Amino acid sequence: MRSVRQRGPGESWGAVCRAVVEQGTCVVHALVDDWLPPEGRDPRALAADLGADHERYARMPASRNRDRFVASRLLLKSAASAVLGTLPRELELAYKPGGRPYLRGIDQLDVGLSHTDGLLVVGLTRFGRIGVDTEPADRRMLELGTELKACTPFELEALERVPAERRNRELVRLWTLKEAYSKAIGQGLRFRFTEFGFGPQGERLSVLRPDGTPGTGREWSFHSWLVEDAYTVSAAVHDPGFGDRPQSGADLPLLPVLVDPRSSVS
Repeated sequence: MRSVRQRGPGESWGAVCRAVVEQGTCVVHALVDDWLPPEGRDPRALAADLGADHERYARMPASRNRDRFVASRLLLKSAASAVLGTLPRELELAYKPGGRPYLRGIDQLDVGLSHTDGLLVVGLTRFGRIGVDTEPADRRMLELGTELKACTPFELEALERVPAERRNRELVRLWTLKEAYSKAIGQGLRFRFTEFGFGPQGERLSVLRPDGTPGTGREWSFHSWLVEDAYTVSAAVHDPGFGDRPQSGADLPLLPVLVDPRSSVS
């Protein structure tokens, strides 16, 4: 699974499209400030690009939360439209109970969304479901009781074996993996994090039961990255195994159109 930095609406989407064609999945990350609508932009154009989300955006007071909201939706719709060969305003972003985003009327591409501080993360997959999550890599979690609310007994034991200077970052990694998995299955924070876990960094990741025994099969894949030297990003992808799967970087046109790598919000 690839993580691709997208620096703004005008940048080519070629790397994202190639990753989705060749691997089936791509995680896109970007800075909030690179995706804010420019000052003086026609409000009607922004309303068209945001679609149903514009009403919520218009009610929000000016704040960093508002910036993240609008920038994340513009990034998600731009990324999806580049892969699908459409215009962003032709896609309707909707939400399932619990807040999980999806593209209404489109079943060949699943999407995930997360943001924190100055970072946006979008997940795209043409197989099954995807969930993504991000946190500042140095977010203070250790010794605040977070580990007791978020970790299984197996994970707590493994944390004790991590060098003290790396332990908090390891807890952040575990947290983002759990968030990504919970989002992929549509549960969010409603799924108790002490009921499932993950192994130490460096091992092939899979969901584990509280005692450390396997909890899921190979239909799930998990990945974590450090991006911008400041943020931990994790993704969870469920591939039920139906249909064709990528074998190489060639002859894999499974999506209807992948021809407009510069499709972006206008």
